[in-house]
Amino acid sequence: MKVRLLLVLVLFASCTKLNETDYSSFITANYYNNENEVISAVLRPYTHTNAWITSSGQVGYWRVSELAGDQLAWPIKGVDGQDNGNWIRLHYHTWVIDDQDIVLNPWNLMYTGVGYCNDPIDNLQSRTATQMGITESEREELIAELHLLRAFYYIKLMDLYGNIPVVTAVGTPTSPPTMSEDSVFQFCESEILAYKDLVPILTPSMVGRMTKAGAFAMLAELYLNAEKWTGKQRWADCISVCDSLINSTAGSQTGGSMALDTDLNSTYSNTNYQSPEIIFCMGYNYQKSTFRCNYNSDFYHFNEQYIYNGTFNGNNGIVLIPGTYTQYQDSDYRKKDWFFIGPQYYLTDPTKPVPGYREYAGQPLVFVDNIRKNITLQPGQNPNTLPSNMTTGEENSGVRFNKYKPGQVTDPNYFSNDWAIYRLSWIYFAKAEALMRQNGGTAPQAAVDLINAVKKRAFSATYWPSAAYTTATLTLPELLNERGREFIFEGWRRQDIIRFGTFSTGSWWDHTPDGDTHQQLFPIPLTAIENNSNLRQNPGY
Repeated sequence: MKVRLLLVLVLFASCTKLNETDYSSFITANYYNNENEVISAVLRPYTHTNAWITSSGQVGYWRVSELAGDQLAWPIKGVDGQDNGNWIRLHYHTWVIDDQDIVLNPWNLMYTGVGYCNDPIDNLQSRTATQMGITESEREELIAELHLLRAFYYIKLMDLYGNIPVVTAVGTPTSPPTMSEDSVFQFCESEILAYKDLVPILTPSMVGRMTKAGAFAMLAELYLNAEKWTGKQRWADCISVCDSLINSTAGSQTGGSMALDTDLNSTYSNTNYQSPEIIFCMGYNYQKSTFRCNYNSDFYHFNEQYIYNGTFNGNNGIVLIPGTYTQYQDSDYRKKDWFFIGPQYYLTDPTKPVPGYREYAGQPLVFVDNIRKNITLQPGQNPNTLPSNMTTGEENSGVRFNKYKPGQVTDPNYFSNDWAIYRLSWIYFAKAEALMRQNGGTAPQAAVDLINAVKKRAFSATYWPSAAYTTATLTLPELLNERGREFIFEGWRRQDIIRFGTFSTGSWWDHTPDGDTHQQLFPIPLTAIENNSNLRQNPGY
């Protein structure tokens, strides 16, 4: 009965914005009468997860996590990018409790998904397998799978908001109380430990769904951040669960052993369902469902379709913060493969420049590694004297995203890229960090070997000897830098710089720190508190 998630995405082609938290509005009478109805209910929360964990075009976990970090920004570019000042407040960490998009929207999206998990859990538990046309072992597996997916929701809610209500049943309680961050952590850990051995291992038919492999990855995230989230170190536990994945005890997408991809681009390609590296992802098949990851909305220029010979443009939004691109060595393949910079040409005619659309309409489109109004530059003027901040962009400002490549419109897998959430490279980095922190911040050789195994793919044999880390060069600050280079665009940056202590103290581009640590958690939305008197606001708000 195992169904690969992408095959049913056609049932749920969108998730809409919500104006208030709804813990219990689900109508399930006369449902769950056959296997198809059961499967559609179990898979519904996955399709909703797409709305907040990926670069989906919505303001969810991914967007606030990346735009509050030190690598990506959505600056105003001429007449574009105002958006009520949302991206400016994210960049400068000046959000407020009644921010509808930044604060309330991720909360609503994720708690709605919690409801989408709770409802089928309740219904599967209250019905017999025979009533639903499935076997008892299938019923138990599906319940366990939903418990794990719900734990994933709560991990990410805890990451953003810290002290949150935990709801495990539809409509009960109607006004759930705030739980401490430590208590939420314990709830997530206990759920994962209780159900990880009751779900299938990762196989080709379970791509895009929670499996034992996904459970181990969630535990790794919990234990890696345990000191920050609970005040207690769990480095040994982090190493142990990472080893379960590194040693391929929980399956893989290919049906063989879990392993690193041998190149930089297979993990993000439009056939990456075949990647042995991806542990948990949002799965898509644009050809079968016309549903895809909408990353073009956040990243693509107004005329991007000509650059890759496709059909979708974007909002000319998110770009690299100046200084991020230069963190990569020139010999690093990631610098060449994962970004667009410089003059852009039609893919179908490399001699034909792609034209601009706003300030540079009718002129060649040239992406630049700065955010300033170069069009105002006077003869002889030093361009570095131009103002550079979140309000001074032009349509061509900033280095652009090219990590996920959709293929040309004629490609049989066009825009069918799965969005990787956990991948084995992240596990390698998590174990290496735990080893270093266990060792007082110094890298043992085992940590160096893990990071080098991932990084080596980005260099030719000629340049690798000088690029490889040693126990002397792999310091904790350098590990944070390398995490940034490897996992750029993947939704980890806010969490990383909080754990490494630079979120409140670091400077990047025009962002200056104020040292106030209360912004490491977003506030509980004002609307949520007004609707539930049992909620308590986070400190500092």
